[in-house]
Amino acid sequence: MTAINLYRDQFTEARRPVLHHGQIGVDIWRSPTGVEMLRMRNPRGQVTILPFMGQMLWDASFDGLNLGMSSQFDNPRPAATIIGTYGCLGYHAGLLANGVPGPDDSHQVHGEFPTCRMDQAMLFTGEDDNGRWVELWGRCNYVEGFGPHYDAEPTVRIHEGGTMIDWGMRVWNRSAFPMPLQYMAHLNPAFLPGATIHQPAPFTPDRTQVRRAVPRHVTPTPDYLAFLDQLAADPGLMRVLDRDEYQPEQVFYIRDPGTDGDGVAHLMLRRPEGDGIALGYRPDRLPKLVRWIMANGDSKVAGFALPATSEPEGRTAELAKGNVIELAPGAEARFSVRFGYVTADEAEELAQVIASTGGEG
Repeated sequence: MTAINLYRDQFTEARRPVLHHGQIGVDIWRSPTGVEMLRMRNPRGQVTILPFMGQMLWDASFDGLNLGMSSQFDNPRPAATIIGTYGCLGYHAGLLANGVPGPDDSHQVHGEFPTCRMDQAMLFTGEDDNGRWVELWGRCNYVEGFGPHYDAEPTVRIHEGGTMIDWGMRVWNRSAFPMPLQYMAHLNPAFLPGATIHQPAPFTPDRTQVRRAVPRHVTPTPDYLAFLDQLAADPGLMRVLDRDEYQPEQVFYIRDPGTDGDGVAHLMLRRPEGDGIALGYRPDRLPKLVRWIMANGDSKVAGFALPATSEPEGRTAELAKGNVIELAPGAEARFSVRFGYVTADEAEELAQVIASTGGEG
């Protein structure tokens, strides 16, 4: 295994390679907005990451399909909160709190971690049953005087011939006191017009529940409230993305998704062309599953699967539901998802797997 330390002063406006491992290459540069950027590439595509800014996934593309949302952000921007740079493919939401703050909350939207300053970043190489791989690892040591203290270690891995991304997070409570923990793998996939959502749960009101609470950043209209009523009665109206606009956002909670023999739940956003974007995760580690769809003149995103430890209603509301983890002193928690591009043949096979695990194939 090879290990390479990365340092901020290595990143300049000129893009340059720092690693080759088989047919995987890694390039680094600094964006016009001053943010360090790293790109892993293999013969089928690439993924761009912000190694020192929350190890955020900025974008990715495989076999010619761009996997990330469209937005007004051409480049990431230095920001204290995720709202200041909301154009990414994915970010780690949490960790001390997550979601939209309620009236009794003081935390920022989706917590402190999404844009945090990482203390370390390293590249690792290796080989497993799927072939050669390259992984980006990072560490953020977060500490408040008389408050929480944790280490967070995110990872991103791709394989030489693959189109899937392994995305992980380890959280270690370094305080002498329990730590509240809320985590969401907040993926923001591309809005694919006419795409069908495949999920391992039926599109029934009890298993695909519409969020009826209207968050503070949404101004409801009579038409919006009426559409919520329709979706609450028949969530299957959102199985196919057949509208040009979903404004304001639509949020769903997918209850009790089925799993395969390995305990993995699979979901997919499948294009009319047959290919699509797929995700797999373990509900025993991430027991909540959220869906977020929005499409307007500024942003388009189809977050068809956001696995999480809690729902995104803010710390106070989630505490009341019993959804906030209490991480003991010295204890750790690990989370991981695998997502990326699937060909038409792979998507057909995956649709059958999803159907066989109790859902819509």
